[in-house]
Amino acid sequence: MDDYHAQRKQLIADDRALRIDHAAQKEISEEERRADKMLRHIRSSEAVSVWSATQPLKHLHGSQQLFPGMAFLTARETIVGTKLFDILSKMPKGGLLHAHHAAMVRVDVLLKLALSQPAIHIRVPAVLCSATIGTALPEFRGLSRAEWTTHPSITDQRYAPDTWVPIQNARSNFSHALGGPEGFDRWFTNIMTINPSEAYGTHNTTGEIWKKFQSTFIAAQGLIFFEPISTEYIREFFYSSIEDGISYVEVRMAFHQKYMTGADGERNVPHRVWLQLYDHILKEVKADMKQQGREDEFVGSKIIYSILRIITPEEIEWYLEDCIAMKQEFPHLISGFDLIGHEDTLLPLIYYAESLLRFVERQKELGIEIPFMFHAGETLGDGTVADMNLYDAILLGTKRIGHGFSLIKHPKLMQICRERDICVEVCPISNEILRLTGSMPMHPLPAVMNQGVHVALCSDDPAVFGNMGLTFDFYQVFVASEVNNLTTLHELVWDSIRYSALSHEEKECAFEKLERRWNIFVRYILDTYGGAA
Repeated sequence: MDDYHAQRKQLIADDRALRIDHAAQKEISEEERRADKMLRHIRSSEAVSVWSATQPLKHLHGSQQLFPGMAFLTARETIVGTKLFDILSKMPKGGLLHAHHAAMVRVDVLLKLALSQPAIHIRVPAVLCSATIGTALPEFRGLSRAEWTTHPSITDQRYAPDTWVPIQNARSNFSHALGGPEGFDRWFTNIMTINPSEAYGTHNTTGEIWKKFQSTFIAAQGLIFFEPISTEYIREFFYSSIEDGISYVEVRMAFHQKYMTGADGERNVPHRVWLQLYDHILKEVKADMKQQGREDEFVGSKIIYSILRIITPEEIEWYLEDCIAMKQEFPHLISGFDLIGHEDTLLPLIYYAESLLRFVERQKELGIEIPFMFHAGETLGDGTVADMNLYDAILLGTKRIGHGFSLIKHPKLMQICRERDICVEVCPISNEILRLTGSMPMHPLPAVMNQGVHVALCSDDPAVFGNMGLTFDFYQVFVASEVNNLTTLHELVWDSIRYSALSHEEKECAFEKLERRWNIFVRYILDTYGGAA
């Protein structure tokens, strides 16, 4: 048996040598080893004390038992009460490389911003009542002063469908039968988010849940793309990211609307002004963090120019030229280009290949670089049109792959990702809520990491899913594996900067700041939980 055990030990070592965190295991400090032991002890203890099936079952929405990495919307309330979540909330996260601008601010904050603007009006296609409240999708818009109304309610039987009502009136006069003003707040929240009953019950297929998912963006766009709200929205997005330990963000901003609505209620704010606003607030926040003595906590932000994959090849030409113009005017902000939207139902990358190849040549002519950061493989398909996006993304030279959920089905593409150092932006909670997987133990992420493909953990659309920041995604990934440890977390954090669009000099600066913060984090674990192991 001694020989067998020796072979077994060697086989395990050879297998794990392929992991992305293998090399770093040899370089970790003694303090990190001790902190890692404590983290793993807490994870093991809470697997029994928190996640044991013998514990009282809360908010299960049809689930039969608790387990680490279970369905997020069911587990969220339990997660936030754990020691491990508290520890990870204090961990520096590095960069957030896959997040959509239109879903980055908590819904209650968005509502507060909307209520602060007298110009914001709401209309619905039918009088809201118990029969329509679950199906009538509202539209919000900042109107010009001449268009303001004094209509009192969207729940009064005298309401004419599609008539604009000031949002303050709509809330104040919301039917008592539907909960009054607090009922309006709950309705607003339900419109803008996915709840457990939808994710795990009524919309429990990828097609159905995507319908609900897309409706949240349709409802929110009239608020987020109203200039007076947009400026405060961006500011809130930066500060909330910083508070969760995120020091750098590459946000995918959708530019398919050619104009934002200005303070005057007219759609007259062009893309270049969007970027001017973004740049102005970014500089303000960086200056504020420096003044607070917290300069290490915020490196900055860049934008991945994105459009929905619903337009024609002829139409995309305008956006590609616009992207180039934005890059030329704001070279420090525009970091890449992407096509976004539901891959299973919208147009594939091959549909745009000719235009995208010309886009690459145009960049060479102009001496600029706008890397592709394509969504690809966000599907359960194998050989489907959506799954085939992975081949085109790689052939077109993508620097990162957004989601890549079906990548594990393609050994040659996995090999190419290793050889070309293509990082996969993995969004674990998003994938689970959008029904690509039932839980974290079922997610393909460990297989991707175990085969040496580098990964950046991302939250995707946290305002819709309730996974604000990155702590929840790190938590779900960490508890779902006995192999993952502090070194794994370290490598995921470092890869989020390593594979970012920051320049070499910017990365060096970011790493220095990150190293200081990481050492403080390790010291915190030792000082706070020294008696746990």
